[in-house]
Amino acid sequence: MAAHDTRPRSARAQLRILIVEDHMLFAESLELVLSVEGYDVRRIPVPDHPNAPGTMLSSIVRLRPRIVLLDLDLGRFGDGVRLIAPLAKVGVNVVVVTASTDRARWGEAVRNGARAVLSKGQPLSSILATARRINEGKPVMTYEEREGLLRAWHQGRSELAETMTRLSLLTARESQVLGRLMRGCTVHDIAAHSVVSEATVRTQVKSILAKLEVSSQLAAVGMAHHVGWQPPAA
Repeated sequence: MAAHDTRPRSARAQLRILIVEDHMLFAESLELVLSVEGYDVRRIPVPDHPNAPGTMLSSIVRLRPRIVLLDLDLGRFGDGVRLIAPLAKVGVNVVVVTASTDRARWGEAVRNGARAVLSKGQPLSSILATARRINEGKPVMTYEEREGLLRAWHQGRSELAETMTRLSLLTARESQVLGRLMRGCTVHDIAAHSVVSEATVRTQVKSILAKLEVSSQLAAVGMAHHVGWQPPAA
C-alpha cells in the first residue's frame, strides 16, 4: 500500500518539487503521482548538450524548489551528478532517482550532497515517502546506508586508479591496437591496416591482456570502455 503524506493538502502545496529527468514517461508518472498527493510539482527541460550546467542550475534555482528529484543519466546533457553539489550548497534537497545499479555512482551522489538515492525499480510510494520525510525534517537515509555507499565510492575510485595505472603500461603501438579492438576491428583488420602480419598483432594483443591482467579481448575492451579510456590518435 502506498505511503501517504498525512499533512493537509494546503501544507503539501507549499512544498515545491522539481523533476529533472529526460525519460518523458517516467517524468510524467512522477509528476502525476506527486500532483495527486497535493505537491507543487514542476518539470524542467534537460539541455541536449553537455556544456550547459550553469544555465541548467540557474533555471532550477529560479524556481526555488524544496526538493529536486534528479536522474543521473540525462541523455546528451550527461551525468547529473555535477548538479548535486551546487544545488545542495544553496539548500536544495537533492534526491537521486536512477536506473543505475552502480553503487559507486550512488556513493558519489551522496558524497556530493544528495539526501538519498532511490532506484527507479522501487515503487513510486518510496519517492512519496522520501518527500514526506524531508518535508517533516526527518532523515531519509540511515548512517549505515550512507557509510555503505561512501565505501562503495571509495572502492570504485581505487579500482579506477588501478585500471588507469594498468592502461598506462601499454606502449603507443599497444594502445593503438586496443583502440582498434574497441572500435570492433579484428586481428585481421588491424594487421591489414598496419601492414604487419597477424602473428605480430596477436603478440601485441597477448601483451595487452597480460598488462591489463585480463584473459580475453572482450574483457580488455570492456575494461577500457568502463573507465572512459581514449586511445591515441591513429
